[in-house]
Amino acid sequence: RARPSSSVMSQALSLKCNVCGAQLRSVQECQSHGEATGHSDFVESTEAVLNLTCVACGKPCRSETEKDIHTKRTGHAEFVDKTNETAAAIDSEKEMKKLDADMKAELGVEGVEAPMDVDSNPAEDDPDEEKIEPEVDAKCLAELEGMGFNRNRAVRALYHTGTDNVEQAVNWIVEHENDADVDDPLLIAKTKIKKKLTKEEARIKAEELRKSMAAKKEKEEREMERLREQERIRSGKELLAAKRQEEELQLKRNLEARRIEKEEIARAKARVKEKLEEDRIARRLKLGLPAELTEEEKQREREREEKKAAAAAEEARKKAEAGLVVKPVEKIDALRKILVDIKKTHGESNADGVTTCYKTLLLYLGNVMKAPDEEKFRKIKLDNAAYRKRVAGVGGGAFLEKCGFVNDGEALVLPRSDVDALLFNLAGAEINGALTNPFFGVL
Repeated sequence: RARPSSSVMSQALSLKCNVCGAQLRSVQECQSHGEATGHSDFVESTEAVLNLTCVACGKPCRSETEKDIHTKRTGHAEFVDKTNETAAAIDSEKEMKKLDADMKAELGVEGVEAPMDVDSNPAEDDPDEEKIEPEVDAKCLAELEGMGFNRNRAVRALYHTGTDNVEQAVNWIVEHENDADVDDPLLIAKTKIKKKLTKEEARIKAEELRKSMAAKKEKEEREMERLREQERIRSGKELLAAKRQEEELQLKRNLEARRIEKEEIARAKARVKEKLEEDRIARRLKLGLPAELTEEEKQREREREEKKAAAAAEEARKKAEAGLVVKPVEKIDALRKILVDIKKTHGESNADGVTTCYKTLLLYLGNVMKAPDEEKFRKIKLDNAAYRKRVAGVGGGAFLEKCGFVNDGEALVLPRSDVDALLFNLAGAEINGALTNPFFGVL
């Protein structure tokens, strides 16, 4: 039932369905529309019922709103205004069938027949198909015949207007009185006779349409969610790849900076050593002694170095017993950072390789601690296949250099005097933590 609006009642030009937005010209059209669709919410509208025909596809639009919607959906923008002509009455039943067929086809439901063209020409039907006169409202037909119109003309008017409104039928007759076939019998293929839906059929059809639209909306939402998830995964991968690349570049920069620093320190030590050697030779020549040390002097020099190293070790032992040992915090932090960098850089792509690297580093340090005087444990050849695959391949060489190993271009060599038991023990503890702690490098 239509709800009049007090503010526009005097200016109302049509009736509008609040459910689907259809513009209707009369209460009879509202009743037909409601029976066909199940819609019952109508209001008066100040928008006139137009007759705008799309040039591209021939679809009639009854309002500017419907025209705009048609343009957005199809891209057709050219219309012919036939408002001054008599617009055909809205056929809600046929429009519902067409809309339902379009929805099913869009949702991929098989077995959907193409929607029947509303303006199909009966003359183009199959000539062998049985044709009969369509059923029209008997009361309106009798009233038109009583007004002096012949039966054929009255049947055509009632059929083409699609309503039981005598006034609309008379208007159609006036508009088409010059048609050549206006008084010919109207015969329609039996399969194309319009059947009026019952209220129950209209309700079922409306419910099917509602379910189809809900299914379409749900399908679109699932598709949008899938696309959003794909975009989230893609952006996450790109961000992770960029982060890994930056970490690798930073690690390379750090390694290069350490290499340059060590080379500079080595050159400075070499210059100092060279200067000391020159001073020693000058002093010996001044005293009348040969420039090179004799074997006896070399032996005494070695004994003096050994005593010095023993004294340093004894001093370190006493400090340890007295609790005065100062842990090399900076070196331990640097070693931990190297282990973390290895795990972050290679942890996801080569987790087994990272674990193997940690275990191999622990083995190298353990061998040195067990036999610090054994040169074979304090020298690792750079071209060694096991070292290159297990350690150097994931950046573990920096860890050994931080522990005191020196890269001479051919091997990593640890001088006997640089074996730091405290540093090696703490470094081993860090490696054990990296192997056993599942959150190592994550927090």
